[in-house]
Amino acid sequence: MICRFLMKNRSVAIHILRFFIYLTALIPGFGLYIRLLTLGVFFFLGFIAEKNIFSLIRDSILVFLAVFLFYPIIFILREGFFDQGHFTLSFLFSIFENPLTRNAIGTSFTLAIITVIISFIISVPLAYFTVKSSFSGKAFLAGLILLPLILPPFVGAIGARQLLARFGTVNLFLMNIGIISSPIDFLGQNKFWGVAILQSLHLFPIMYLNVVSALANVDPNLEDAARNMGTPPLGIFRKILMPLSAPGVFAGSIIVFIWAFTDLGTPLVFEYREVVPLLIFDRISDMGDNPEGFALVVMVMLISLASYSISRIFLKKHDTSMLSKNRSSAREWKPPFIAALFIRTLFIIVIVISILPHLAVILTSFSGKWFMTPLPETLTTSHYSTALSHELTVPSITNSIIYATIATVLDLILGIGLAWLVSRSKKASARYLDILAMLPLALPGIVIAFGYLASFNGSFLDPRKDAMWILIFAYSVRRLPYILRSAHAGFSQVNDSLEEAAVNLGSSQTKALRTITLPLITSNLVAGGILVFCFAMLEVSDSLILALKTNSFPITKAIYVLMGRVDDGLATACALGVWSMVFLGISLMLANSILGKKMGELFR
Repeated sequence: MICRFLMKNRSVAIHILRFFIYLTALIPGFGLYIRLLTLGVFFFLGFIAEKNIFSLIRDSILVFLAVFLFYPIIFILREGFFDQGHFTLSFLFSIFENPLTRNAIGTSFTLAIITVIISFIISVPLAYFTVKSSFSGKAFLAGLILLPLILPPFVGAIGARQLLARFGTVNLFLMNIGIISSPIDFLGQNKFWGVAILQSLHLFPIMYLNVVSALANVDPNLEDAARNMGTPPLGIFRKILMPLSAPGVFAGSIIVFIWAFTDLGTPLVFEYREVVPLLIFDRISDMGDNPEGFALVVMVMLISLASYSISRIFLKKHDTSMLSKNRSSAREWKPPFIAALFIRTLFIIVIVISILPHLAVILTSFSGKWFMTPLPETLTTSHYSTALSHELTVPSITNSIIYATIATVLDLILGIGLAWLVSRSKKASARYLDILAMLPLALPGIVIAFGYLASFNGSFLDPRKDAMWILIFAYSVRRLPYILRSAHAGFSQVNDSLEEAAVNLGSSQTKALRTITLPLITSNLVAGGILVFCFAMLEVSDSLILALKTNSFPITKAIYVLMGRVDDGLATACALGVWSMVFLGISLMLANSILGKKMGELFR
């Protein structure tokens, strides 16, 4: 009976066959060539069954995600949960039996929670004054708050280490003015707090953007009603603003938590090895013999996905949507001179403290002779020319430009197609595909990089042979959500009746998209492309793990290697970091000038 039904409904039979072919391509055990051939058959059958542009785009995205997202994840899950073909939880339980690993898990949790708390304490007052008050210079100071985003904490850690060394700037300055008699070992017993503070100073702008958005959407009529009932300002903040802003605060907290829990670069620079990302990094060399690395990656992945899922459930359950949006300009409080001075001072203090690591990087990059003094005795610009002519840096800059450019082009092709499919198609499969494409936001870079290193071992994509293409695909997968959201915002603003009119006049859907819609959303695509390019240029986790040979080093791996060299290696690394800082700063300004107020949506 089933066979007769399938014979009469050939399209249904083909889709069922395609489903099983797709699942087969994801099963570990086949070679990469066999896997690609299987996905080719899946793609061909889909073209026969539907023969339309929507199915072509959908299948292209599914094939890309199958090879470079789902398969590495499934491979990690297999290695973490299966022993000689039998399901087991022993690998996962064994990591909790090892005191060193158990301590690292607890430390990473504590570090992430403290980073969230510090980021919250810094962000909430600044966000409140940004939304609820009006004072001269507010827009300028609110823009400067985002400065920490222009440099990865990995590079900022180099500057922080220079500041906090036993005979670094802070200790020597305190000794010179007589506050202390001997140097404080900031980077010894206090490495934990060094990492926590540096991560907080880098991540609080993300929390700030979420809290600002949440506060700005609170209905001002609720505040007016509470004020008329005699509720003091602190009571309004505690009983109305914070409860209604809770979803935004929680969303920002989840992002900061996952980022801090999985950050590899900062602990690596501080040489703080008592955290999970460093344990994973140290187990890369023996991943074939020791399943503990896979078990650790599985644990990190499950924690990240659980955090992401909890945030989605929380946001749906605690829907605080209101009848009216906040017209903040009509409700802004104009503080008196003393209060305005206090607010500006608070902004300036936070900005100065948050960019201290960046300033230390800049100072080190200009240092000539610097020994046992708070500041360099001589200054020089020679490190900048060295950074652009060094045998290690020149190929790394070229590599990063090539990797980021190809990844950006690939993301533009996939992101435009997917955003068009999601915004124009009425099928449920488009929504599910949108969710799958956003999955990389919930997966830390260290998980994806470890999966690539293990799953593509021995293939032509093995980074041990040449890391170029695997880094390109890693960058592309990690940053695809940026293009997707940016392009989707553009498509949502263009009425599909324009495309329908063109099709009714004899144009194909592809030509209508190319000649009508794409020109109208060029600004969205340019802004998204700029962000993908600049963040791919300075990607940390993928670069440190996958770039194993000198000739394939990107910029961040070159900075890490230079940092450990004697003589002027640290200064050259800082100069290269400053060049990166300038590049990313210009890129963010360009994207901000194009997107305007929508810029914050890409960091939420």
